[in-house]
Amino acid sequence: MAQFVFETDLHGLLKLDTPIPNAPPARWQRKAKESGDPGPAAIVSPMKPLNRSHSSSKTPSRTPGKSGSKIQSTPTKAGGDRYIPNRSTMQMDMANFLLTKENDPAEVSPTKKEQQKAWAVNLNGFDIEEAKILRLSGKPQNAPEGYQNNLKVLYSQKMTPGSSRKNGRYISSMPDRILDAPEIRNDYYLNLIDWSSQNFLAVALENSVYLWNHTTGEIIQLLQMEHPDDYVSSVSWIKEGNYLAVGTSNAEVQLWDIQQQKRLRNMTSHSSRVGSLSWNSYILSSGARTGHIHHHDVRVAEHHVATLAGHTQEVCGLKWSLDGRYLASGGNDNLVNIWPCTQGDSGDFAPVQTFTQHQGAVKAVAWCPWQSNVLATGGGTSDRHIRIWNVCSGTCLSAVDAHSQVCSILWSTNYKEFISGHGFAQNQLVIWKYPTMAKVTELRGHTARVLNLTMSPDGATVASAAADETLRLWRCFEMDPIKKKEKEKANSAKSSIIHQGIR
Repeated sequence: MAQFVFETDLHGLLKLDTPIPNAPPARWQRKAKESGDPGPAAIVSPMKPLNRSHSSSKTPSRTPGKSGSKIQSTPTKAGGDRYIPNRSTMQMDMANFLLTKENDPAEVSPTKKEQQKAWAVNLNGFDIEEAKILRLSGKPQNAPEGYQNNLKVLYSQKMTPGSSRKNGRYISSMPDRILDAPEIRNDYYLNLIDWSSQNFLAVALENSVYLWNHTTGEIIQLLQMEHPDDYVSSVSWIKEGNYLAVGTSNAEVQLWDIQQQKRLRNMTSHSSRVGSLSWNSYILSSGARTGHIHHHDVRVAEHHVATLAGHTQEVCGLKWSLDGRYLASGGNDNLVNIWPCTQGDSGDFAPVQTFTQHQGAVKAVAWCPWQSNVLATGGGTSDRHIRIWNVCSGTCLSAVDAHSQVCSILWSTNYKEFISGHGFAQNQLVIWKYPTMAKVTELRGHTARVLNLTMSPDGATVASAAADETLRLWRCFEMDPIKKKEKEKANSAKSSIIHQGIR
């Protein structure tokens, strides 16, 4: 029985809606007793104002097992379990003032503002109040001039769509092949290699000329000078690739048939070594150490048809434009002359342009394949600059400091780029973007200065000859396979149209 009594008492203590026995009365109960102990019906809730008459209900509660002498009433709740405030007793003006004060900026003294701004600039690199990193609309905020953010926050003015982003092509930094070139002459003013349209690479080694077949790898010795003290100073292929012109140190210009491996003729008109050669159809132009340029018509017995006198020192760079309108010549006198293909009114050849900006010998001369009036030239050790010219207007379109001797320049036929060969100190090849003149990459490997560059007929490979007695083949302009097929289809379509017209 005692166990049941204990459980009953415990159950009664755990119930939260029953009054606590022997608990001190509440404050409102004490005040009610002091005021005269009105009946239970007159007892009101402390949350209810006394001056309002509402019907009240009382909830008597008894403690189980107790007598009815002790009866407690819970305070009456108006509106059920909700708290309805009395707005007439509230200070509305004060509340409005406090709410509006929260939205007002805090009053900060000018000194404190300047201090906070200085802290923000030192910590972030910019004033937070003025910079808006994230914006919902409009263009992004530009970074202040000269600002570099250590947190790598990116600022951009134009979003580049993913479809328009061009991935840079892969250019191998290693040569595709290395060939020995023993006894190649380390002479800046000579032009000792050339690549034919039939894929033969001609190389002048001291007093001999060798032909290397790029397709089969076969090597042929084409000629050897009769006198041991003479040497080959220049080589140049005709456009069709079946004839090779050879300039020698004894002032001769020889013409060789490759199929027969036979010398066709020996043209003598110069009085000193012939260091540069260039073809324009059946006209062969040769530049000599005297500074004179001779035109040879290889079809006739009297081959010497014109003399160009515009240089006072050796002509080391000579190149006809692709359309055959102009001949560009560079000399050891730091001059670049542009010659017309026809004589003037007086019957003499005179340069249409003369460029004097180079401060060193100009050997590197190259015409742009897609802009016939654009010429690139490069200066020697005392100049070290690459300059781009408009030969029609005579203006220098751009110039870049190569920081080393410029020995040769070649334009790419597959990309809007050109490549230059250099001497001391890096002996490297550099690929440049045109017209921005941005450096694409550098090709290193030669241990001595680069002497000459020449390009394969497909425009994909560049051969470089250097004073370290090596030839290196670089596949730096290899074309994308899809674009290559499209180009081949276009060329075949053109050739078929030509054949149809001939028939």
